[in-house]
Amino acid sequence: MLRRLVIALIACLVLLVSYVAMRAQAPPAGPPPPLVLAEFKWETWQNPGLPRLPTDIGLDGPAPRRQLNGLWDPARGGIGARGARGMPAPLTAWGEAKGKTHKSGDGVRQVDAPDINDPLSTIGDPGGYPRQLLFELRQVQFLPTRYSIVAAFMWERRYRTIWTDGRQLPVNPDPRWYGYSIGRWEDDYTFVVNSNGTDERTWLDNAGNPHSEELKVEERWHRLSEKRLELTVTLDDPKAYTRPWVALEKLQFVQIPETVDLMEMMNAATEVQAVAASFKAEREAERKANPAR
Repeated sequence: MLRRLVIALIACLVLLVSYVAMRAQAPPAGPPPPLVLAEFKWETWQNPGLPRLPTDIGLDGPAPRRQLNGLWDPARGGIGARGARGMPAPLTAWGEAKGKTHKSGDGVRQVDAPDINDPLSTIGDPGGYPRQLLFELRQVQFLPTRYSIVAAFMWERRYRTIWTDGRQLPVNPDPRWYGYSIGRWEDDYTFVVNSNGTDERTWLDNAGNPHSEELKVEERWHRLSEKRLELTVTLDDPKAYTRPWVALEKLQFVQIPETVDLMEMMNAATEVQAVAASFKAEREAERKANPAR
């Protein structure tokens, strides 16, 4: 049970640990040792993935045409604990008002842990889309079918169906946690995904950046070589932001063996609610112990 609570704390990113670490005055440890992909030891079960991008990925051939198949790892580069990587565009009046209701665990809206109202980390709502790409983007596996590409994400064990059969995005769609997605090959090595129909109850990221149901998302998955892939994410939400903006630019992935068993990281509602309640109880106990404060 203790292990589950620890995972829940990490998953929810109640960012006290990173907050303290950022201010720590420990001397620099120097660069990490080289990581050779072929020599990396994968356990039989419960792998968290690569700790960092390899310095040597071994023999790497040309990118295959129109193919994303495989298991891809950003080596923790996709863990956006502090918010979207790109600089958000200026908010509209609606976006400003919406953002002021978000009390986050990090970023410009950061509050004390008991006051956080992030629905992911306090009640266990789904992270949703595109937060799936901007917050805890870990390993992703692409599984092609005759009519679609299924993207299976390690974090929360979620999957998305990206339709490739020529259909268009729905007009005035019923909002969904993970929206609606269609994909096409722009050229032999760039797969473009367009999505809409997101649920504005979700946040864009851990910093509490808002979005509306008018949000449109473009993902550009560019196959660089046989073993390398990169992702760029652009957001267009005229109700919340004054212009489109790039939230993630050229995030690097490397291909890892499809035999790798990945650990489970679920954002279980019972666990996150217990963690949130413990923070509130701790603060209440402090108030009772120090009534003059």
